[in-house]
Amino acid sequence: MVYRAIAQFLSQQLSNCLLCGVARAARSGLCADCRDQLPTLDRGCRVCALPLPPAAAICPQCIQYPPAFASAQAAWHYAYPVAQLLQRFKYQGDLAAGRTLSFVAAGCLEPRGELRPQLLLPIPVHWRRLWQRGFNQAQLIAAEFSRHWRIPVAPRLLGKLTPGTAQQQLSRAQRLRNLRRSFRVQHPVAGLHLGLVDDVITTGATLNAAADMLRRAGAARVSAYALARTP
Repeated sequence: MVYRAIAQFLSQQLSNCLLCGVARAARSGLCADCRDQLPTLDRGCRVCALPLPPAAAICPQCIQYPPAFASAQAAWHYAYPVAQLLQRFKYQGDLAAGRTLSFVAAGCLEPRGELRPQLLLPIPVHWRRLWQRGFNQAQLIAAEFSRHWRIPVAPRLLGKLTPGTAQQQLSRAQRLRNLRRSFRVQHPVAGLHLGLVDDVITTGATLNAAADMLRRAGAARVSAYALARTP
């Protein structure tokens, strides 16, 4: 079921722009005008990607409580129309929306040189949620990144032990408690530079919990990549 969704996701070919529905779309699924209107995240914390004013490089949270991941990048602010496309992708199964955002983000976020991870790891979902939704959106995004970046995906290296509770309405402290011991490293990672992939970075708690488990298992470095970042 999951791999059929991935195949469909990667093979989406759109003739008209996904947003305006009128102009002829490029390979990304968006026309040039609509693509230019996406809310690009030009300046973010170089650790957690939180949007920052021009004079700041690292947010106060990362200075006070450095996360387990070394860096995080997101292509866009979580704002119109990216937020709406992500909701269609994640909750309504609109694979075309997800593929379009992943295709464009892959070009924006491609790591270079020593910053390239050796493996991409989608943030896993518990089997119950996977069964309900039919796909893991992070795995579909990672598959598109892998195709562009020529970095292999290891979808089963990181496992989700507990379904947890919905994260959207929780504070950072509540998210950390909710995520504690919720991930399991299922294969050796000693000495590797790993790239975690997710759809949205909200507080960074999920990425931090996953990166913490990977670092405890011996990973040399963990980087993170997402489509969007909330304020």
